[in-house]
Amino acid sequence: MPRKIPAQMRVADCTAPGGPEVLKLATRPTPRPSAGEVLIEVAAAGVNRPDVMQRRGNYAPPPGVSTILGLEVSGTIVACGDGIGDALLGREVCALLAGGGYAEYCAVPYPQCLPVPRGLSLVEAAGLPETFCTVWANVFERGGLKSGETFLVHGGASGIGTAAIQLAHAFGARVFTTVGSAAKQALCHSLGAERAINYREEDFRQVVKELTGGAGVNLIMDMVGGTYIERNIDALAVDGRLVCIAFLAGSRVDVDFHPMMVKRITITGSTLRPRSVEQKGAIARALQQHVWPLLESGRVRPVIDSTFPLAQAALAHAKIDADHAGKIILTL
Repeated sequence: MPRKIPAQMRVADCTAPGGPEVLKLATRPTPRPSAGEVLIEVAAAGVNRPDVMQRRGNYAPPPGVSTILGLEVSGTIVACGDGIGDALLGREVCALLAGGGYAEYCAVPYPQCLPVPRGLSLVEAAGLPETFCTVWANVFERGGLKSGETFLVHGGASGIGTAAIQLAHAFGARVFTTVGSAAKQALCHSLGAERAINYREEDFRQVVKELTGGAGVNLIMDMVGGTYIERNIDALAVDGRLVCIAFLAGSRVDVDFHPMMVKRITITGSTLRPRSVEQKGAIARALQQHVWPLLESGRVRPVIDSTFPLAQAALAHAKIDADHAGKIILTL
């Protein structure tokens, strides 16, 4: 029997742009699934850097998307829109969202849902969709990483970084990363990084050139931007690729592009949130085919830093603003 869905739900709402303290528990109308959508009763929601940007007023949701933060959730399907059979009711899933995850319920196009991998809890599954979709789309689709190549990912102890290290290692690449502490170096080495470079003590350009016999790396995924852009170009090999996914240190810089021409470097980047349902669904299906078996076998695992109840979303954001290793998850 379908469960009764309340008219109102609890959410962690942004009262105004600002620091973590602007996140307050509030009540909003419970969404209803449109055609092609399912309604998920949320068990847990991942906290991601784009949520922080939106909280600060720097990353507005796409038109028509909920203003509630949250780009990934796990939970149980409790209602289905037109065109979606009721056979899905009661199924546990994790899902990629354009927004609306910090809530007791969220509506999402069904193609953006994935089964919870066998052996993983709902809390662990909540940290998969946004993170692993981002890594797959940028490292393997846009970046074209292949077995035997060398790969550098900045921010190796972040949610994105821990996923990228594990997947690149699982698919046969030599993996290097940058981190800011000895503890994070140890974590990244345990996940498959051949060398975790403490950027406070070493120049990653010099280290990767030493590790590659002077050639440089084949692929870099960068979320820093700023002065890293020119340094990344220097660290890349001939025919290397640079994939930019964020600009924590800024997107406007003076860059000498002459080395890019000499080394035939490709520079690209992408965002996930504005993509179509069809595009997101295709990435989700690729994950289910290529990555879910690695999760179910235990070769790859989500790294969870900490969990907070929904009412403490402000504390979760204070944590991500300060220091963390792996994913931060809100639980309901």
